[in-house]
Amino acid sequence: MAENMFKLCILVVALTAQDCSSHDDEGPYRGKFIGKINSYHHQVSGDVYAVDEWTLLLIDFNYDGTGDDTFFWAGDSGRPGPQGFIVPDQHGKTNVLERYYNEEVRLTLPEGKRISRIKWLAIYDINSQNAFGDVFVPDEFEAPAPVTAGPLAGSAATSQPIQLLDAATILIPELRYDGSGEEVYFWTGVGPQPSARGRKIPDEYGYLESIRAYAGEDVRLELPGDLTVFQVNWIAIYDVKNKQALGWALLPEAANVPPALRPLLAHGAALPHCRQLHRDLQLAWEVFGNQITIQLAGMIAEDEYMAFGISGSEQRSQMVGADVAVAWFDARLQRGLATDYNVTDRSPCVSVLGAWRGVCRDSVLGGLDDNQVFGAARGDGLTSVTYRRTLKPVQDMDREWATDRPAAVVWAVGRRGVGDEPSYHRLYHRRDVLLNLTANPPNNDCVPFTRAERPAPAAWDTAQLFSPALRVFRLALGPAGGRRGLWARGRAPPAAAWYVNGQLAPDLQLRRGLHYVFKVSGGNDPHSATDYHPLVISTQPRWAGAGRLDSSVLTGVVAGVAASRRGRPAAAAAGPACRAARPAGADPRRDDDFATFRGFNRSLVWSCPASEPAELKVSPDSSWPDLVYYHSFTHADMGGRIFIVDRHKRNVGRADGAAALLPSALLLAAALAAAAGPC
Repeated sequence: MAENMFKLCILVVALTAQDCSSHDDEGPYRGKFIGKINSYHHQVSGDVYAVDEWTLLLIDFNYDGTGDDTFFWAGDSGRPGPQGFIVPDQHGKTNVLERYYNEEVRLTLPEGKRISRIKWLAIYDINSQNAFGDVFVPDEFEAPAPVTAGPLAGSAATSQPIQLLDAATILIPELRYDGSGEEVYFWTGVGPQPSARGRKIPDEYGYLESIRAYAGEDVRLELPGDLTVFQVNWIAIYDVKNKQALGWALLPEAANVPPALRPLLAHGAALPHCRQLHRDLQLAWEVFGNQITIQLAGMIAEDEYMAFGISGSEQRSQMVGADVAVAWFDARLQRGLATDYNVTDRSPCVSVLGAWRGVCRDSVLGGLDDNQVFGAARGDGLTSVTYRRTLKPVQDMDREWATDRPAAVVWAVGRRGVGDEPSYHRLYHRRDVLLNLTANPPNNDCVPFTRAERPAPAAWDTAQLFSPALRVFRLALGPAGGRRGLWARGRAPPAAAWYVNGQLAPDLQLRRGLHYVFKVSGGNDPHSATDYHPLVISTQPRWAGAGRLDSSVLTGVVAGVAASRRGRPAAAAAGPACRAARPAGADPRRDDDFATFRGFNRSLVWSCPASEPAELKVSPDSSWPDLVYYHSFTHADMGGRIFIVDRHKRNVGRADGAAALLPSALLLAAALAAAAGPC
């Protein structure tokens, strides 16, 4: 009797586990299993899962496509028949079904329909009123849905109850932590409670650094790689240095949550050492003899680069003084590049009194490119470049790759600008990154890349200063605003941008025959790569003359630059720098957190000298084209557009959706208020 009761208990537990989750060892978790399609005609077959209350997932679906009037069809009657409704296909269309062969098909029910309220799904021919295949939804079926767990509780970190949004996404509402720990991470693992045997979870921005302070913020985390909530028991804020959980919560077992529909990418590091620098960037390497082989792999856009190299300091990660490779994949030539660069300043490469400063190629500085590329690929958004170089420097401008101590390194990801040169990075480290290049056994903490949908943040509106009363424009410097700012306009800006009358690189409108004054406070130190920004107005949308001193710079210039007696370009309007900066301690990587430029602008702190700005006076005439652009003389992609008109127009510039237009009175008030500000 006891033996029979034991067997019955085991059976109940097994059935319960099967009902709660469709995760098994044979493949990824796809949701809650509904059943196999009953096949009647036309080779229909496949498995059906519920992703959530509104979404069905068909796996290995087959249909020969020869039906006359066949659709995905669902209903709540006893069996498939004419009393039902069409379910749009995976493209959201209600067209007659075509052929499917072992395909994965995701279907979304029409608005107002839910899986819990239908009895069946069929491949149904309306003309013949015949089901070619069907599957029935079990009674009392509960589709996957977000699950609530307990709150984070502990001595230094707390939250409201945690939510499992899907199999790989965790929301921590109202997280509070003071950020004082040196090595504190989001942490997860197995066992009854947190321990040092856990693993890091990237923060909400994908970084794997020690986490910042949180003051009641909602934090959304993605488990790394192919890890799911079914493989871990707890989540914690964990102090690795002191081996202590500052706050933690147990996760429910066999949670009936939606699957994380994020395909894994087939990439494996071919080298023994591998370091996950960011959720979207991996570094792999191998030291052999006097050479090091490096592979950079990252989920980056086609116009972006990955940079990695030896720090400018032996003790910490420092960009200035670094010796880096800038890697990307040239789709036109179908080859990878890993160009050798030196970083002498936090700016694009510019000529400063005859010497090149900034992020400059070794070849520009009179040296040689020491990197040898021998492998590269790009597919599904993943770029990988493999190159080799010597450990010992072969020229004075290079740095040594230390193997007898931890090597301090730097890394970054950003957009390529004019001439495919690297611009200011959107991803980069804030903490020191130290690598033991010859560790034995090799270090490897890399995880699979995922192709998750992470839409770019919405762009800030581009202000338009079009008031007929405006005759004076005040130009100062400020942050370019991350991916909501100039980046969103297709630019590859440096760290700074032009602020005109307090607005970030706005569109301007000038009328032919009138006189205008640009008061320029962009920096007048020609010895600096970062503090010299005379104003230039040109017909070039992207200023190709930045950093050049030959006469070709004058091509297209309508104001701001003239030829000197030696034929070299000379800037006409360089005033003392007036700058807006983020508050002390603010992380530039969080600029995207500001939903509007207005909110971002209010957070900035202005610092302006008492001395007067430089003035550039212009009087547009018939020789000026209808559209020109304002730039910095030294850096590209810092400015915006100027519309030249014969009479003022309120709708000029609308066609490309640059921004919504404010009434002239409001623009005038905003402009006058900004003009009375710190600049």
